[in-house]
Amino acid sequence: MKEKLKKNLIQITYAVLAALAIRSFMFEPFSIPSGSMYPNLKVGDYLFVSKYSYGFSRHSLPLSLPFIPGRILYEEPKRGDIVVFKTPEDNRTDYIKRLIGLPGDKIKMMSNEIFVNDEIISTKFVDNEKYKFIDVQKIEEKLPNNRTYNIYEFVKPFMDLDTNNFSEVTVPEDHFFVLGDNRDNSQDSRYIGFIPKKNLVGRAEIVFLSFDTEIGSFLKFWTWYPALRKDRFFVSLLPKEN
Repeated sequence: MKEKLKKNLIQITYAVLAALAIRSFMFEPFSIPSGSMYPNLKVGDYLFVSKYSYGFSRHSLPLSLPFIPGRILYEEPKRGDIVVFKTPEDNRTDYIKRLIGLPGDKIKMMSNEIFVNDEIISTKFVDNEKYKFIDVQKIEEKLPNNRTYNIYEFVKPFMDLDTNNFSEVTVPEDHFFVLGDNRDNSQDSRYIGFIPKKNLVGRAEIVFLSFDTEIGSFLKFWTWYPALRKDRFFVSLLPKEN
């Protein structure tokens, strides 16, 4: 009996260690709680984030345990990546945004046009849509590295906030500038500042499951199937390159 119990405990320990290793150094699941990344990420999306894409830091580990000094095996993100990071406001809360500016870049926005190193991010109108009860335009942006993705822009301002202009800033060394794809409904570098390299958690890779929380509830199993967004299974989150 004791030998069997010991064997089971060893197997459980190995399983837990393997799960922690995968979560820390390979892939970690995340869920989307807010609408700041519409139309590309929706509330109720569940996605895998690759932990190895930018190397590893303390934030790669559960509870951000301080066992990794600085950042090791670092690879610089690319403009257009959807990145998960710890917000510099508390170094604890996970945010997810699109990376626009790299260290040394000059970034500014004038009348809703974004400039990266004095080069305008080109845009193309795609469609008129609704975000909740708000009229929005879906617009395709094309970065200087030819990566494209869609964003939302409110047709009319929803609040008395100027989200369409900010003065030129230079991204400091070992920092990044990020924006939400739902451009008028996002807490991003316009408000929380630059994102330190050490705060990067990983790159969003793929939506593996999506659950419409307005239709279903995890407490009511009979709503599970109707609430599944079948068209969002295994949707790639990597920008197109044209």
